[in-house]
Amino acid sequence: MPYQEDRATWYQGQGLWQHIPEADWQDWTWQLKNRLTSVDQLEQYMTLTPEEKAGCLFAKQKLSLAITPYFFNLIDRNNPNCPIRKQMIPRDGEMQISEEEMLDSLDEDGHSPVPGLVHRYPDRVLFLVTDRCAAYCRYCTRSRLVSNAQHYDFHPEYEQGLRYIEAHPEVRDVLLSGGDPLLLSDKKIEHLLARLRGIKHVEFIRIGSRIPTFLPQRITPALCDIFKKYGPIWMSIHVNHPKECTQELKDACERLSYAGVPLGNQSVLLKDINDDADVMKALVQRLLRMRVRPYYIYQMDLITGGNHFKVDVRKGIEIIRALRGHTTGYAVPQYVIDAPGGGGKVPVNPDYVEQITDDEVIFRNFEGKQFRYPLTSTPIKKSAEEASREMPVEDLRIH
Repeated sequence: MPYQEDRATWYQGQGLWQHIPEADWQDWTWQLKNRLTSVDQLEQYMTLTPEEKAGCLFAKQKLSLAITPYFFNLIDRNNPNCPIRKQMIPRDGEMQISEEEMLDSLDEDGHSPVPGLVHRYPDRVLFLVTDRCAAYCRYCTRSRLVSNAQHYDFHPEYEQGLRYIEAHPEVRDVLLSGGDPLLLSDKKIEHLLARLRGIKHVEFIRIGSRIPTFLPQRITPALCDIFKKYGPIWMSIHVNHPKECTQELKDACERLSYAGVPLGNQSVLLKDINDDADVMKALVQRLLRMRVRPYYIYQMDLITGGNHFKVDVRKGIEIIRALRGHTTGYAVPQYVIDAPGGGGKVPVNPDYVEQITDDEVIFRNFEGKQFRYPLTSTPIKKSAEEASREMPVEDLRIH
C-alpha cells in the first residue's frame, strides 16, 4: 500500500479482502492461515498466463507456492510483468535447469559441522532455525530446503547448534536465518536470543528476515520488547523493488528501530524486476526514509531453475556506477557475488582506480574526471618546525 493511503481505499480498487475486519487483517496469524497456496486460489483473483500455470503446478516439486494476503495485494493482477508478481508467482522457467546450476550453490551443507549450522567464515556462523517462510521467493537460494517440497527433511537442531557455538570461542557473530526466524513463536525467539546472549564470546547477533516485507503485522510490540531485552539485535531485511515499500513496511521498520534494532537491506538483482538504475535508485532512497540502510545487492546465486532471473554482472556494475555520486553515500549498497561452491561474498565494484604506481594513484570520479593522489612527499625548503620558529611571537598567540 502506498505511503499514507487508507487500506479500505487501496483495496477497494483491488476488490480483495476489504470486508475483513481490521483486527483480523492486522493479526499476523490470520495472514498466515489465509495465504494463497494453490492454483485454484490464485485463479479466483487473477488470470494466470500459461507459463505461470505450468510453474504453479510444478511448484510442489521444487518450492511451495505461498503468498500472504497482504503481499498478494501488491501484485498488479492485470500485468504479467508486475515486479511483485514475477517474484512470487511460479513460472515454467523453474522447470529448466542449466548445467552450471546447483541445488546447494553455496555449499552450505559442506560447511555444516552440525545440522542447521554453517561455519564458513572464521568468526561467524549461520544458524538455520526453521525451513518455513511466510511467502516463498521464486529465486530462493535455499529452495532445496525451505518448504520441504524437495523432501530435504530439514529439522533444526537448536541444542546441537548452541553447543557448537559454546564450544568455539572464535565465533563472535551469529546470524539467525532459515526459512525465516521471525515465523517462530515469541517464546522460541526469546529462548534462542537468551541462550546466545549467555555465551560470553558471542558479541554480535543478527537476524535475516523477509517477514517485515511479507508480513509486517508480525512486528508486534511484544516481539519488539524481546529485541529490546536482548539487544542490540541487528536485522537484515529483504526488499527488492520500490513497490514493496508500503506504509505497513515503513511502520514495521519504525517499530523495530524504536526497539533499538539497526536495520539493513539486502536485495537480489533480478532480471526485469530491479535491474534498472532508476528503479534501484528509487528503492534505496525509499529504504533510507524508512530508517533502513541499503547494505547488499546480491548477484543471484546459481540455484536450479533460476536462470530466467539472472542478470549480467556488467549490468549490476552499471547500476552501482549510476548510484555512486548521484545519491547520498548511505544509499549506495555493496554489490557482491556469493562465490559458487562456498567461497563467501566477494565485492564487485566499478573500476574507479586506473593505475597505482610507486608515486601516485590515478583514478576517476563519478563524473569520469581523472584525478591523481600522490603517494610520495616532496620536501619543501623549510620544515614546519623551522617555519614556526620564524613566525612573529604575536602570531602564535591564541586570539
